[in-house]
Amino acid sequence: MEPTWQFQLRIAVSPELASDLRANPEGASHAALRDVLRRHNATLKCQFDAFADYVSEAEKQGPENYPLYQWTRQTIENPEKKAKYLRSFTVYVNGDEIYGKEIADVMEAELQTLVSDDGIESVARFDTNPANNPQPPKR
Repeated sequence: MEPTWQFQLRIAVSPELASDLRANPEGASHAALRDVLRRHNATLKCQFDAFADYVSEAEKQGPENYPLYQWTRQTIENPEKKAKYLRSFTVYVNGDEIYGKEIADVMEAELQTLVSDDGIESVARFDTNPANNPQPPKR
């Protein structure tokens, strides 16, 4: 039996749109994006903010329990990486950061139509297959 993978979509946006989306993850400042998100009960989370939340939680609970703590902290403290991740947003559907192929296919197609000079620069798709993903760095 072949495994069933889950998927995640991310969008990269202009710095101006990123600022708006960090303030309003429902996409209010970009009508077409807002409509896609509403249709699929989806929201956005800035990758930089997600990383910062992870570091904050690790520091509260004890970084020894968070295998990606050091890598994540170094990432958010690096100015070039910070700039990159401030413009990258994960699409959450029904509050979940990973979801089935059917919803990923439909949303990816809809989001791809929004890639333009209007602030949305690219759409990326990731899956949970470990062979397609980097493994956590060694401590």
